[in-house]
Amino acid sequence: MAAAADLGTAPLTRRLLGQDLVLWRSGSDVLAFDDRCPHRGARLSLGSVVDGQLQCAYHGWCFDRAGACVRVPALPAWSPPQSHAVADWQVASAHGLLWVARQPHAAAPPALADVPGRQVVCGPYEVATSAPRVVENFLDTAHFAFVHEGWLGDAAHAEVPGYDVAHTGDGRPMIERYRAWQPRASASSRDGAWVDYRYEVLGPFCALLLKRPEGNGPADAYAAFACPQEEDRTLVWFMQFTSDVLTPDAALRQFQDSIFGQDRPVLESQRPARLPLGGGEVHSAADRLSVAYRRWLIARQVRFGTC
Repeated sequence: MAAAADLGTAPLTRRLLGQDLVLWRSGSDVLAFDDRCPHRGARLSLGSVVDGQLQCAYHGWCFDRAGACVRVPALPAWSPPQSHAVADWQVASAHGLLWVARQPHAAAPPALADVPGRQVVCGPYEVATSAPRVVENFLDTAHFAFVHEGWLGDAAHAEVPGYDVAHTGDGRPMIERYRAWQPRASASSRDGAWVDYRYEVLGPFCALLLKRPEGNGPADAYAAFACPQEEDRTLVWFMQFTSDVLTPDAALRQFQDSIFGQDRPVLESQRPARLPLGGGEVHSAADRLSVAYRRWLIARQVRFGTC
C-alpha cells in the first residue's frame, strides 16, 4: 500500500508482508513487481521507466507490464525465456491510496458507504507493532479516557456503555451504534459533546468509524488503513471524510497527528507485538468488539501479524 500521490515517473519502493516491492507507472497504469531483478538480485526500484518498460539499473534488463523480460542490452538479438520474468503483483487505486496484493481479488479496496464527501489523507505513520494491533486499537473505546484524555475522552466518563456486536452480510464485525462523551470529538470542536459511533471492520487490516455528534456538529468518518510491512512493523494511513468545509486540511491532519501520537507509545509497548489469537490475554465485557475482531481473524485464517 502506498499513497497514489507519492508515485511519480520514477519507480517507488515499498515493503508489504515482509517483501520489498517496486511500484512504477507505465502510461496511466500502475504496476507492482518484486523489487528484485531475477538476473543478479539488484533492486529494480533503482532503475527507470524507459518506453513504458521497467529497466534495471545494473545491466539494463527491461521488463514489460506483465513482468516478462523483453530485452537484454548485452544480447540484443536474444529473446529471454519466461523463466527470466520478475514476479508481479495486483494493484488497485482507491481512497487516494494504491492497494497491492498477490491475488487479484485481495487487491480490491474496501467499499466506504455513507461517508461525507470531503476527504483528507493523514499519514503515513510508521509504528513498531503489528497491523492487527493497530486495527484493534482503532476499534477500542475503553482507552479514550486515559490515552486521549481531554481529546476523545475524560476520566469522568470512563465507563463503556453496553453495546451489541453485529455482523455484516459477509460476516465482518460491526457496532451499529455506540454512544460516547468526548471533550473534543474533532479538529473543529471546542466543547464536549455526546457522539454516536458506528464501527465496521472492513478487512483484516482496515476499519471504519462514523461519528455524528449531537446538535449541528459536522459528521465525520475515519478509516484506518494499516499496511503490514513486517510482522511487527506497520505503516498506517488515516482517511478522514468530513462535512466540515471550513477547517483547513492542515488543521485536520494536525489533529490526527496528535491523536496517533498519543496512541503510538502504547501500541509500541504491547507485548507480544503480534496480536494473540490463541490466548495469553484476558478480556472484559468492554472488549466485545475486539474479541469479535479476533474471532473473525481466526475464521479468516489471518496469520501475518498474529500469534
